Amino acid sequence: MRVLYFADIRFPLERANGIQTMETCFALAERGHRVHLVVKGDTQSPPREPFEFYGLPKHSSLVIERANAPAGASAAARVGYLSFAFGRALGRARAEIIMTRDLGVASALLGLPHTLRPRLVYESHGYAPEVAAALPSMVATARPASAAKLRRLEKREASVWHRADGYVTITEALAKELTRRHGARERVAVVPDGTRMPSSGPAPLPADPVIGYAGHLYAWKGVDVLLDALAQLPDVRGLIVGGHAAEPDLARVQEHARHLGIQQRVTFTGLVEPSQVGAHLSHALILVLPNPASAISTHFTSPLKLFEYMVTGRAIVASDLPSIREVLTDGENALLVAPGDATALAGAVRKLVADRALAARLARAAFEKSAEYTWSRRAERLEALFQQVLAR
Repeated sequence: MRVLYFADIRFPLERANGIQTMETCFALAERGHRVHLVVKGDTQSPPREPFEFYGLPKHSSLVIERANAPAGASAAARVGYLSFAFGRALGRARAEIIMTRDLGVASALLGLPHTLRPRLVYESHGYAPEVAAALPSMVATARPASAAKLRRLEKREASVWHRADGYVTITEALAKELTRRHGARERVAVVPDGTRMPSSGPAPLPADPVIGYAGHLYAWKGVDVLLDALAQLPDVRGLIVGGHAAEPDLARVQEHARHLGIQQRVTFTGLVEPSQVGAHLSHALILVLPNPASAISTHFTSPLKLFEYMVTGRAIVASDLPSIREVLTDGENALLVAPGDATALAGAVRKLVADRALAARLARAAFEKSAEYTWSRRAERLEALFQQVLAR
């Protein structure tokens, strides 16, 4: 089938949004669908090549088009992208399915009559008003949302929930929350994020005890908790993969490491291309998801790093949150600890360092389970929903 995917983001984008968008579109193309991805231009000069940036081969069934719209996140840029999206949605080469994870784009396109547009599938990554209200306390650069904006987001959420031809959530908890708020609806699929299975088995375990983390360094990601745990583990080193030099979070966590007196035991790689993350993580013995409880972490998130961790063949220590428990089971394929509790995190790491057999068993079980969460498996689940939508 022909799929038109709208992502109002600069592209390629190093954040999880960009990675998930590209991998999802590529996996759908791999399953034989013709995918047309509409994004904004790259802000770097010269523009980076998306397939190369994400470590993927070019695919004839995946076309990436940069919208003729201003760069950035201004109102003019937003209107320009929406105008371009309307043109593509109504164009002669009609797609059968429109997919987007952009609530505003979905709401605008659903304003068109069914007869004038393809069927629309919206993918939700959180309840927008709750996320917008919580962001300023979790992300240093986020601005507080006005009461008017929160009301507008509430209205859009309800409208898209009831009017979208198909609906995707990335966690079961989010699907239940939306149903509680807006009532039941048909054609809802829970489709978690995914990962790539390696072409060979996991790299050998390192001799030295190193605990690793990959991703952004916003406060709600819990890197500060990880550093507090490291301060209690004098014989363990830390590896932090990620962090944008232009954002304040990298400097913040580096200063926290200095304050704790552990800066000599922690390696900060800074931002690396997505295709290189796995190679860095192979240097760790244990990988951690230290998210404290928050509006995003508790029910909404399906962290890309979780699935990346699972294919590395490393033991995982993660916060015991409902969204994480949808994938990991304590004592079976990971150790789960109280969210935000550095002492509990340190205790779990200490246990795995002392018991390499346990670490190996948990790592093997996580690797085996990762086959359920490949990008190909994600595309298969989306395809099943698309077929339901088209069969209406």
